[in-house]
Amino acid sequence: MGDRLYATWKRYADCFRTKTRDGGLYAYHYLSGLLRMKEGRNFANIGRETGMPEQNMQHFMSNSPWPGQKVCQRVQGEIAAKPGLERGGALLLDESADEKAGVNSVGAARQYNGRMGKVDVSQVGVFLAYANVSPSLPAPVWTWIDGEVFIPEHWFTEEMAPKRERLGIPQDREFATKVDLGWQMVQRAVGNGLPFEILCCDDLYGRSREFRRNLNAAGIMYMADVPINTQVYLTRPTVGVPAVEAGRPGRPPTRQQVLSDDKPVGVGDVFSLPDTVRQRVKVRSTERGEINDVFAVRRVWTDRDEAGVPITEEWLVIRQEADGKLNCSLNNGPVDSTVEELAWWKCQRYFAERANQDSKTEIGWDEFQAQKYRAWDHQLALTVLGSWFIAETKLDWAKESARDPELARQFEVEVLPMLSVASVRELLRAVMPLAQLTPKQATELVVKHLVNRTRSKKSRIKHRHDSS
Repeated sequence: MGDRLYATWKRYADCFRTKTRDGGLYAYHYLSGLLRMKEGRNFANIGRETGMPEQNMQHFMSNSPWPGQKVCQRVQGEIAAKPGLERGGALLLDESADEKAGVNSVGAARQYNGRMGKVDVSQVGVFLAYANVSPSLPAPVWTWIDGEVFIPEHWFTEEMAPKRERLGIPQDREFATKVDLGWQMVQRAVGNGLPFEILCCDDLYGRSREFRRNLNAAGIMYMADVPINTQVYLTRPTVGVPAVEAGRPGRPPTRQQVLSDDKPVGVGDVFSLPDTVRQRVKVRSTERGEINDVFAVRRVWTDRDEAGVPITEEWLVIRQEADGKLNCSLNNGPVDSTVEELAWWKCQRYFAERANQDSKTEIGWDEFQAQKYRAWDHQLALTVLGSWFIAETKLDWAKESARDPELARQFEVEVLPMLSVASVRELLRAVMPLAQLTPKQATELVVKHLVNRTRSKKSRIKHRHDSS
């Protein structure tokens, strides 16, 4: 396992070189720290635990100008070249927020934090994951492949210019919505030659007509969640510019409208209509049981291509979960798509949650504390690399050591567990154990922390006095 991690790093070592320095060694130790340490994975702790100078590690992550996007691009290239991943892939677009104590980190502001379910000071990232759960694979694959920090619009005002400069936000960076950032990442994945069959996203992106229109124009199939109150038409309405009534004052109408008597309905109401096709579908077996829910599908007309004009025909796919909750999506797949195919595509977005959870809790994204834009970009790159290292390890392990069907029969289960992220990390800790501090080293570390806290307190007090 240790050799495997080193070999993975070697393939990417040139990504960490700049014109004046080679930061490859710092990248290797930082990556190994993310994967081996259980907690406290900040720059200083990772440097200390891996035997690297703490200040040098801080500089490598926060200031060194190596391009994080180069790592993401290479990961996507490796996925494209990996045998078995040529078909069946899905892109998974999602955002995730992290609570912050203040607004000094890039993009931090009072904004909606989905994890907390409320508006609070947080930093939001938009992430693109890749998943492939094709039945032909010995094990499912999911991994982060790209990401962008969301920077709220008020950050781009003239008053915020000094703060943008201090945090290293590129001068050419302009305000972009989360949907805009998602579309940029999808375009990069296409440009990198990453093979995938569908893009899945939540309703933040699905309710954007422009986003669905861009995907469709690019020939990308989507399964886009939409709010349950989204209005659709069950038959194709007649649209056009209303005729001018004789003697009517004012300007004649110029915009297209619905001319027929068709009335829209909410997608949540479509599920119970008698002419809606409903079918229980066993999507796949998992370690926790079957995904075997009722799915409702029907063709509907929406206003994807022209604002306010419902002339686009799409699939409406509704999943009724075990608790009775309805989850609705729009899909631009072929007209002859089967219920089974639509249900399969509908259930892919689950792996976005798995990729987010693994990257945050297992690979240390939750513990990221730096403020600068470049630090966020570099943390993303090494988290993506760590995520892909684990995904590839799990896939190769499953190829080399197939799960024994006889063992499954003995345990009376349909699917045996696969290697977990936690298992990979445990094996790495076994072959690459972290150094144990001596009493003297521990004492010196405590003293250092106390001194740093004292200096920080002095700096805060001085700042308050200067402000007053």
